[in-house]
Amino acid sequence: MLVRDLPTPALVADFATLNHNIDTMSAVRPEGALRSHVKAHKCTELAAYLAHRSGSRSFCCATLREAEGLIRAGLGGDVLIANETLNVDGLTRLVRFAAARDACLTVAVDSAETVAVAAAARREGHLDVLIDVNVGLPRCGVAPDGAGALADAARAAGLTVRGVMGYEGHVVGNADRAFRVEHTAAAMALLRRAHDAVGGDVTSAGGTGTYDLHDWATEVQAGSFLLMDTAYAQLGLPFRQAATVVATVVSTNPTDGYAVVDAGLKAFGMDHGDPTAPGHTVFFCSDEHTTLVAGSKPPVAVGDRVELVPAHIDPTMALHERLYLVERRLPDGAVPFDAEVIDSWPIDLRGW
Repeated sequence: MLVRDLPTPALVADFATLNHNIDTMSAVRPEGALRSHVKAHKCTELAAYLAHRSGSRSFCCATLREAEGLIRAGLGGDVLIANETLNVDGLTRLVRFAAARDACLTVAVDSAETVAVAAAARREGHLDVLIDVNVGLPRCGVAPDGAGALADAARAAGLTVRGVMGYEGHVVGNADRAFRVEHTAAAMALLRRAHDAVGGDVTSAGGTGTYDLHDWATEVQAGSFLLMDTAYAQLGLPFRQAATVVATVVSTNPTDGYAVVDAGLKAFGMDHGDPTAPGHTVFFCSDEHTTLVAGSKPPVAVGDRVELVPAHIDPTMALHERLYLVERRLPDGAVPFDAEVIDSWPIDLRGW
């Protein structure tokens, strides 16, 4: 099958670019120094390929379903649920499932309530915890000065505390590298203070935007680097755009100079902005359509294919059922529509 034969909208990734991104990350964060975040792509085939190519077999995830999928795929050697959960039944089932497959499972905790859930689930098998520390992002995490007491409570409940984690999500997307350097250091000073009180061998932090700024952390939770998006492209990172959405022109208006393609809000994560269409200008997006105005490329006709680049890859992945792999890009980075589709990977970890 060729790209032009795919049913659209189709999520397509270039294999050579994916390899470049893996190798670039591996040069800085080899093997255990990377705990790749599966929430970025929700695809066990992609996780398995990363492990095969890089040797990195530690993963983190956001949902119980992602963790179960990794374990089911034989990738359960070191899985961190980098998120709090109060779903005691679901976590208990997952611990039982992990125990039957000799998987190593860890969950983040930031309160007495999440510690209690982890302790209850641990009765069905082995479950460790990381103390999630708030390092400036107004989201989850115990205050740094409360981390030690929470770790003591977790140990008293029979849990092994492996260390701490803290995500500087308020920093990773800033386009100013000097800002990222300064504020990552400030966030890690908070995490270091918490770690002094907690102890443990693991200090887990970071993301794609700060992957190379963590000399102290033992591991970085990066995921978007694999496929990339236009938001991260603004940071000047060495990773390249691997994933795009191919759409079909379904209508044109030559009088007003616009064309409409069959990929809209339900095909793209839009929280970081509209997708871009190289050579065209995106006018607006609606549920099932994106309206384009002609740019540097010639006007398109009904039936033509158009390539769009998502602004945020993580939620974009969650909106598609499959990732199609090609192995040829044009000099300008575009996927040629006569390129052969060499494989397709199910995006099988969607949902909760």
